[in-house]
Amino acid sequence: MKIGLTYTGTLWKHENYVRWIRNEDAEIEVIRLDASLGNLADVSECAGLVLSGGVDIDPELYDGPMDYVKAPADGFQTERDLFEQAALQLSWEMGLPVLGVCRGLQLINVSCGGTLVQDLGEDKDLVHENSMGVDKEHPVGVVAGSQLAGIVGCSGGIVNSAHHQAIDRLGEGLRVNCRAEDGTIEGVEWEMPAGKPWMMAVQWHPERMYVNRVGDELLYRPIRERFINAIKSKYADH
Repeated sequence: MKIGLTYTGTLWKHENYVRWIRNEDAEIEVIRLDASLGNLADVSECAGLVLSGGVDIDPELYDGPMDYVKAPADGFQTERDLFEQAALQLSWEMGLPVLGVCRGLQLINVSCGGTLVQDLGEDKDLVHENSMGVDKEHPVGVVAGSQLAGIVGCSGGIVNSAHHQAIDRLGEGLRVNCRAEDGTIEGVEWEMPAGKPWMMAVQWHPERMYVNRVGDELLYRPIRERFINAIKSKYADH
């Protein structure tokens, strides 16, 4: 079973995702999807897609100002943005389950016509943005009745955090399934999932929670399990 994983831009971070997705399952092969490799066609060989974290999305894709606090010093990676949007669109056309992580959540939102808070501001950054390479940890509340609530089986818990941007205007067809205590959106899913490919996206990093054993296990282990089961269920029907 092949699962596509967009390249986060850093090898050790990429390997964290690989370890989490595989979880010692020898049947799973993780395919690196990378704009620099130009291997969009490899999506057609995959049974699911994981959109990874990374640098801020080019504001031109959501009509945002180009100059803002903490904008990437080395500039945006527009080629990556467009490559991953194409991978996402192709996955949806193929009916593949999709899991978005951090930037991946934001990419899904932008791809559905939503916008981003370009910087959470000094107070919220103290809660959400990693410091000196170390993730923050904070509580989140899971929305009752959401698909995420059914997956994790809890009303909330502690997650890690390494972001300074977040969803602003919600994309078309999406619903919020999780928020931080300060109201920051921490997860989205389809508002009406019937007839659509399985999709889940979270603002935290379950792959690093898994590798580093931080936060609440219910907010990283079942998400991965449900994603894998969604893939298996799709192909069991064929």
